[in-house]
Amino acid sequence: MDKVVQSAAEAVADIADGSSIAVGGFGLCGVPQDLIDALREKGSGDLTVISNNCGIDGDGLGVLLEDRRISKVIASYVGENKAFAQQYLTGVLELELTPQGTIAERLRAGGVGIPGFYTITGSGTWVAEGGIPTKYDADGNVVKTSPPKETKEFDGKQYVLETAIVSDFALVKASKADRHGNLVFHESARNFNPPAAMSGKVCIVEAEQIVEPGEIDADEVHLPGVYVHRVIQSAGRKPIEKRTTRPKEA
Repeated sequence: MDKVVQSAAEAVADIADGSSIAVGGFGLCGVPQDLIDALREKGSGDLTVISNNCGIDGDGLGVLLEDRRISKVIASYVGENKAFAQQYLTGVLELELTPQGTIAERLRAGGVGIPGFYTITGSGTWVAEGGIPTKYDADGNVVKTSPPKETKEFDGKQYVLETAIVSDFALVKASKADRHGNLVFHESARNFNPPAAMSGKVCIVEAEQIVEPGEIDADEVHLPGVYVHRVIQSAGRKPIEKRTTRPKEA
């Protein structure tokens, strides 16, 4: 089945208001910039976004924050994004903080049909006990906190029950894709893109290179096409998250 569509706008056309979207990438590395920009142009709002972080001010998922299209974020890191922090602390959006490895495994579990799993990460902390502020009001008062999670002892240690994440859509960035949707990721872009792709009921991929079926050796495939529904050609935009320079020598 040829899964290539002609444009990012066509690929995201059915992402409606209120959708949940898992988005690959870390900072601005391996982020599906074209798909995010197309979603911004489409105008969908009240979105729940599941991603390691929410881009930076003015780029990546930051453009959706800028337009206030996101109502809830499940993430492990607020990071360098001032708009993210400001909207969280003034009640514009709800934030479910989740440890980095846990969010990756919750996404992967959703993709393989595992409803939940126990992990030692977060045991004995607010992650397990509850009480992390998830929503503030406009005056900065906490109006909602995370609930306590079920725990269980294994071999004398307490583990925390985490539930899987199944998203309505997944937006991911691949280095290479064939027309059947088999994917190859470049180095660290492989950290969150595969589990995000697996979690989506509909997985949409932008690829730097699209090849014919059979041109990717089976041993090179990082994610099989069974998880992928649509593929577009990436425009190749790769913004730099932090630029550090030094004076040129005379």
